[in-house]
Amino acid sequence: MDVLALTTFLAPCLPFLLEKVGAPALHSAANKLGEETWNIAKAIWAKLQPKVESEAAAKIASEKLAEKPESTAWQEALKDELTTILNNDAILAKAIADLLKDTPIVSGGNVVQQTVQNNQGQVIGMMSGGEAKNIAGIDTVQSDVNL
Repeated sequence: MDVLALTTFLAPCLPFLLEKVGAPALHSAANKLGEETWNIAKAIWAKLQPKVESEAAAKIASEKLAEKPESTAWQEALKDELTTILNNDAILAKAIADLLKDTPIVSGGNVVQQTVQNNQGQVIGMMSGGEAKNIAGIDTVQSDVNL
């Protein structure tokens, strides 16, 4: 399992998973993160949380990352802790891998994923590390994006 990808996936979800945001923001987590991402993150966290809570360093890393999801230092700290947890629990690692098997997670780099439904003129696609993938324009508009 790619623990870096798992950590990168969880980082923007942690403020909601650990309820570090106000109640109104917590209720709109699915809108902010995307419903599918939110549901997968909740399922993963339900499995990981007991192990994270029982390990002081993992708990601290997850709480700090929830406060600053963009922090590469706290992402690295949580990655190290999750690596230890998952290496020591093969059943948990497999359960999380099964949850992630159909989820497009990219490790490292910049990731932008956009899905817009019922909105004319919008683009649906995914960008990873400056390279656009799966870009489809609605109607006759099509483009590639390079950063």
